[in-house]
Amino acid sequence: MCGIFGYSGALNSVKTVLAGLKKLEYRGYDSAGIAGISEGKLGYCKDVGKVAILEEQVIAERLELDIAIGQTRWATHGKPNRVNAHPHFDSALTLALVHNGIIENYEILRAALQKEGVEFVSATDTEVISHLIASHYKGDILNAIQQAVTQLKGAFAIALIHVDYPEYIFAVSHESPLVIGVGEGENFLASDSAAFAEYTKDVIFLGKNEIARVSCTEIDLFNLAMEPVVKSVETIVTSMDQASKGNYEHYTLKEIFEQPLALGNALFDRLSDDYGTAIFSEKGIDQIDFLEVQRILILACGSSWHAGLVAAYMIEDKARLPVQVEISSEFRYKNPIVLPGTLVIAISQSGETADTIAAVRELKAKGAKILAMCNVISSTLAREADATLFLRAGPEIGVCSTKAHTNQLVVLSLLTLMLARVHPMSKQDGQAFMHSLRLLPVQIQQVLDEASEIQEIAKKYASYDNFFFLGRNYMFPASLEGALKLKEISYINASGYPAGEMKHGPIALINEKCPTVALCANEMTFGKLLSNLMEIKARNGLVLAIASKDQDLSSVADDIIYIPKTIDPLAAILVTVVTQLLAYYIAKERGTDIDQPRNLAKSVTVE
Repeated sequence: MCGIFGYSGALNSVKTVLAGLKKLEYRGYDSAGIAGISEGKLGYCKDVGKVAILEEQVIAERLELDIAIGQTRWATHGKPNRVNAHPHFDSALTLALVHNGIIENYEILRAALQKEGVEFVSATDTEVISHLIASHYKGDILNAIQQAVTQLKGAFAIALIHVDYPEYIFAVSHESPLVIGVGEGENFLASDSAAFAEYTKDVIFLGKNEIARVSCTEIDLFNLAMEPVVKSVETIVTSMDQASKGNYEHYTLKEIFEQPLALGNALFDRLSDDYGTAIFSEKGIDQIDFLEVQRILILACGSSWHAGLVAAYMIEDKARLPVQVEISSEFRYKNPIVLPGTLVIAISQSGETADTIAAVRELKAKGAKILAMCNVISSTLAREADATLFLRAGPEIGVCSTKAHTNQLVVLSLLTLMLARVHPMSKQDGQAFMHSLRLLPVQIQQVLDEASEIQEIAKKYASYDNFFFLGRNYMFPASLEGALKLKEISYINASGYPAGEMKHGPIALINEKCPTVALCANEMTFGKLLSNLMEIKARNGLVLAIASKDQDLSSVADDIIYIPKTIDPLAAILVTVVTQLLAYYIAKERGTDIDQPRNLAKSVTVE
């Protein structure tokens, strides 16, 4: 989840690396550091907190480097402090190293190195790598890296410099993303190509167990046997370099308000009126025979998992295909049975979610077809899947997913439509579903137009420390997502729950200090949910309802937020926009860091 950046070239290397780290800060912001070589000596600076704090320190120390590497950290091993911040060094201060990932056998390696007299100063697994490479170094740094890497277990990406090689950055990738940016008289290294996109769009992706030696004019690649590897340079498309907050106070709010446009982009040129179905033109989509699909397995984490749960209701209802939805971090440790006719849908906003990618690789090895769904064209998931449906949400900077999540729901709705038309749905029903889809951007704008009223309601509820989000059918996964948003950016203990299960224990927590956000927009289950809310009111619980404009909740709800009427399968999208705004305004009232909440990172690239 950490972000790595390196630069070799004629530009100011310190400023270039700091600028790159700022674009990688979505991957972690517990601490940041930079190291490089100047006049044959190692120089560095690191500090706790965001890259802006590091930048102040660098200016104060007047740090100048000819070649540089840096890292912005999400803490895994060791608390966020200056000692544990990257880079890490060998005992002689001749080598500096930054790292993304987890070394699973670091304790064994650390104990062995300590027996040899090595003294450690940090609590990180990363420092083990620095000392391990140094222990193997006998004048050939590539050989030392090769020997050290063969001893490491886990998923990791590494960048390092050594005073004996003042022109070079060395890098290793093992199941953790690392990409080289190829320039003219300059080269870059980063965890995400978007970090150097303003300089070059030409890239080389490092593969599993590949080692790179990079200078301003040279790029040499090797496998673990130290045999040369030849790779072609790819040209990527990215929109990250133009992302800005504009006139909004936070990226999160901007991205919430971008949803009508984002959904319109997701729908554009993907609907066929003549056939009443959805069409996809992405590369590789013709490799999947949808007529042969007999069952679907959806893999995802976090908000993407919630989108998968909504899709399961929708696909089973409309396409009449059995759907299994799994949390990637749990599924990957199963011994899955992949039956013939199974289509795997892997959902990840970033396309770099470590657990989802690991599960996909396991399933591919078993012969499964993988249909990815992500927002980043050059991501690992997009490159490894058989085909990818892109979200077209545009850059999402805020850590909590907003427009990417609703675009996931829309693209999954389009996929449902296509699958349904292949199987039982009539052309007329398909056209009716399309009509409801086309209304969504306007309907979401209608929700956003009520933001000031939602903000006033949020102020009323901002002082409460415990919430329930309840729903049935499509509203159940929407309740999970609503609760997650409140947890992520408001730091409030919120639980999403199927309303019918409250009587099986959780209703014991209901009192006047625990409001319930009731997601009522599922027409089929409205009557049953109303009964559940009566049970909550009988126990002095506050009820904030989110409902369609034709639903009467005046007898049970303390406050009501209305959304436009839509069909049940799409109601979760409109409800989710409301819960996003509710979480945002509660977080603002409580004074939390909305765009970069504590302990979180945008892209979860460690297991």
